[in-house]
Amino acid sequence: MIFNIIIPVVILTKFSGEQYLGPALGVVVALAFPLGFGLWERKNTGKFSFISGLGIVSVLLTGGISLLELDAKYIAIKEALIPGLIGIGIIVSQYTKYPLLKTLMFNDTVMDIEGIEKALAEKGNSDKLIKVQQVASKILASAFFLSSALNYVLAKMIVVSPAGTEAYNSELGRMTALSYPVIMVPTMIVFFIALYYLLNSLKKLSGLKLEEMFHDQE
Repeated sequence: MIFNIIIPVVILTKFSGEQYLGPALGVVVALAFPLGFGLWERKNTGKFSFISGLGIVSVLLTGGISLLELDAKYIAIKEALIPGLIGIGIIVSQYTKYPLLKTLMFNDTVMDIEGIEKALAEKGNSDKLIKVQQVASKILASAFFLSSALNYVLAKMIVVSPAGTEAYNSELGRMTALSYPVIMVPTMIVFFIALYYLLNSLKKLSGLKLEEMFHDQE
C-alpha cells in the first residue's frame, strides 16, 4: 500500500508543481514506485500471473496517457478496462486447464485441495465441484466488474484537467487516494461473498469442517 498508493499520491498531489518535479517528472517518479515494487515482487516470487501482468500494464498505460498528454477520458477508459479484463479472464479461464479461481481462492498453497477432493469423492459429490467453482468464479468476476464500473465513474468525476498540468497530476493523485475506500471496500465485500459461497458449499458437499479444508499453519 505504501509503494502503490501512499507515495504516488503524495508525489502527485504535493510535488508535481513547477517549483518541485514538474508535471511530467512528477508522473514518472510517482509511477516508478508501483512499477518498481511490482517488478521486485515478481523477481522475489519468481511467478508472473495474468493479474500481476495487467497491473504492470495499467501503470505503463497511465504513464503513457499522461506523458503523451492524451485526453483525460482515456484514463477513465483505462481504469475501467483493467478490472474488466480480469473479470472476463476469471470467467473464461474456468473453462480451461488454468482457472484463475484456483490462483485467487481455491489455492493448494493454503487449502488442502487433495483432502477436499478425497472427501468429496467419499461423499459421491466429486461431480458437483465444477458447478461450485463455476458459480464462485461468476461471483468473483462480478467483484471486478463492479470495480470496473466504479473506476470509470470515479475517474470521470475527478480527472478532468488536461494532461501535462499540475492540476491533472493532483487529480490523478486524488483519484488514486479515493480508489481504496470507494472501490476496494465494495469490491472486497463481493470477493468475500464469493469466498464464503465457495467454502460453505465445499463444507456441505465434503462433510469437512472449515479448519480441515486448510493446511496446518505453524
